[in-house]
Amino acid sequence: MYHEALQHLRKGDLILYPSDTIWGLGCDARNEKAIEKIFSLKQRPDSKSFIILITKIDQLSEYVLEVPELAWNLVEFAEKPLTIIYPKGKNLPPNLMGEDGSIAIRLLKDEFCKGLVHKFERAIVSTSANISGQSSPLKFEDISLEIINGVDYILKNPKGENKNTQPSQIVKLGLGGEFEFIRK
Repeated sequence: MYHEALQHLRKGDLILYPSDTIWGLGCDARNEKAIEKIFSLKQRPDSKSFIILITKIDQLSEYVLEVPELAWNLVEFAEKPLTIIYPKGKNLPPNLMGEDGSIAIRLLKDEFCKGLVHKFERAIVSTSANISGQSSPLKFEDISLEIINGVDYILKNPKGENKNTQPSQIVKLGLGGEFEFIRK
C-alpha cells in the first residue's frame, strides 16, 4: 500500500497524504530541495518552518540537540496529536528549521500515517495541504487543484478518511522547563 509513496519520497518528490490530523504535504525531512518545493507549492515564506513526523520516541535524539525533560512526559502521555517545538534541531536542513534553529516534531500514534513513516525509516515533513493563508483541508475534497496538481503522488488510506480532522496542538518548550502553547 505504501510502495509507490515510498519510491516518491526517496526520489525527493512531494506526496499528498492523510496525516494523523488533516491532509498534508510531505517529503523526506532531510531533502533540502524537496522542502524548497513545498515552500514554492504552498507559496509560503521560507521564514516559517514545517513539522516533521516520527514513529518512535527515541528518534527525538536523532533530530533534537537537547530534549527538555518535560518533553518526554508530554510525548508519552498526549492523548491527542501534539506537536512540540524543540529549541535546537540537528541532522536536518536549515530550511526545515525555524530561524532560531528550533524544530517542530510530532510523534505519530495514527496507524496509517505511522506505517508510512516507519517504512520510510526516517522523518517526513508534514504541513497542511493548502496554499499559505487559505484554510487547512479537513477532507480530500477540500484540497485545491493547485495543490493536487503540484504533487508527484497522492496516498489515500484504503480504510477511508481520518476521523480526526483538526490540526495538532502545538507547544513550544525551553530547556529550563518553560513552555508556551502556540495552538491549543
